[in-house]
Amino acid sequence: VQLQASGGGLVQVGGSLRLSCAVSGEAFSTYVVGWFRQAPGKERDFVATVTGTGAGTYYGDSLKGRFTISRDNAKNTVWLQINSLKPEDTSVYYCAAGKKNTSDCRQYDYWGQGTLVTVSS
Repeated sequence: VQLQASGGGLVQVGGSLRLSCAVSGEAFSTYVVGWFRQAPGKERDFVATVTGTGAGTYYGDSLKGRFTISRDNAKNTVWLQINSLKPEDTSVYYCAAGKKNTSDCRQYDYWGQGTLVTVSS
């Protein structure tokens, strides 16, 4: 399984971005896909997960409402919509795939390379 994250960039405070995670490999629909983020000098934090069918979505504390995760199994793609961006959202955003729906990044087997989101004030 290979993941390719994209869609990051420089955006002003209050703006929006839609990150994409393209997944190649077999049995995409059997994998939970999660988004994590890591700011410089900080630990990798949980952002959101979506279950294999797309029916279940879960978010990190205080992120629900501005972040929306979704997937299309026919397109082997997962998206993360981020609205009302704040400077503290500045991070490298990673997508990951695994068999367990968890906020623990150590439980994920496959990782994308990350895409940088920079929010300017």
